[in-house]
Amino acid sequence: MVKVSTFYFSRIFGNKVYSPSGSTIGKLMDLVVEVDYKRPKVSAVRLKTSGGMLTLDYSRFTIEKTLGQYRIQCSDLVDYPLDGKNILYLSKNIQDRQIIDMNGRKLVRVNDLRLSTLANGTYLIAVDVGFEGLLRRLGVAKPLKILLKPFGGSLPSRMILWDDVEAVDFGHAGIRLSKDYSNLEKLHPSDLADIIEDMDRNTQIAVMSSMDEEKAADVLEELEPDIQRSVLENLPLDKAADLLEKMPADEAADILDELGDEKVEELLQEMQGDASDDIRELMEYSDNTVGSFMSTDYISFNENQSVGEAIQELRRLKPEADTIYYLYIVNAADQLVATVSLRDIIVAEPETLLRQIMNVNVLFVQDEDKMAILDEIITKYSLLAIPVVDAGKTMQGVVIINDVMHNLVRNRRRRM
Repeated sequence: MVKVSTFYFSRIFGNKVYSPSGSTIGKLMDLVVEVDYKRPKVSAVRLKTSGGMLTLDYSRFTIEKTLGQYRIQCSDLVDYPLDGKNILYLSKNIQDRQIIDMNGRKLVRVNDLRLSTLANGTYLIAVDVGFEGLLRRLGVAKPLKILLKPFGGSLPSRMILWDDVEAVDFGHAGIRLSKDYSNLEKLHPSDLADIIEDMDRNTQIAVMSSMDEEKAADVLEELEPDIQRSVLENLPLDKAADLLEKMPADEAADILDELGDEKVEELLQEMQGDASDDIRELMEYSDNTVGSFMSTDYISFNENQSVGEAIQELRRLKPEADTIYYLYIVNAADQLVATVSLRDIIVAEPETLLRQIMNVNVLFVQDEDKMAILDEIITKYSLLAIPVVDAGKTMQGVVIINDVMHNLVRNRRRRM
């Protein structure tokens, strides 16, 4: 017999375990790995015996192979205490569970596990998410390979290194990974939203709860409405309110429109006053009006301010990119009088007054206008954003063209 250096979990799961004398001790039902390593390290074996389940020190086990058969031997029944250790059970927690393929940016199911024995221990190195892994567990992979070989055929196989996956399906069980979902931060919010939509509800909440609030808020914006509703209804109230505060007021208002009145009021009460007030104002607009779609995040100046003062204020505010497509000039009554582009501010001398470079021929829409007017403007003008005013021309907000296009695409997707 030869000691194996690499092996599949399916090859040893359920196998008999023998003593050095050759008598049967029990059946191997699981491997326990510690996850406070770069890769999960096998520390213990869950063994089913006539006297019950035992958790034994893996260092007392050897795995050998002869003529395609695996033989497991245990030299001594030494208990392995699990208290205080950060562990996973391969069969219970990973086999048949969902993981995120970071390279493919999608959710996949684990069909088998690949382990490797090195000088300092045995480690989980890869997961098999291909069809071959499933057939291997059924015990028919090898015969099928032999059958297909004369015809040049092969079984679909797909291995993913542990470094390239994010295990997510056991977060709600209180298991802590050493990576702590860090790989998820590398994904674009849209990719991560697509993945989360394929998860079950418990896993969705576990993943959303694990992310920092900025990232989670970005992902929440990208989710489909029914998933947004589910997430907000199942997250702790304070966590859900924090996410809404991080979002643009118009996006938050759109999401809250999908919830029941009682839940909406709970969330608004939990939010900070300014953010809550902005959302309440937007939610008062009738559906299909510009006001219900606009963002209240915009930057305005007085015409008597200098370019240098404007740049200093922009540095202080550190605005998002889509809020500085255009800067707006308002009078003392907060009425829109002109616009000025960021480009014109950058190239002007610091002492130049804004009224010297502003454009008074400004195109705007009113908050009570129907949404259809935005479609007309998109096809007629090459604008990145449109200011929104009320009947008295007081500045109320701004509509970002990217938001309009995103809304059109989303609505079209819902109709398909």
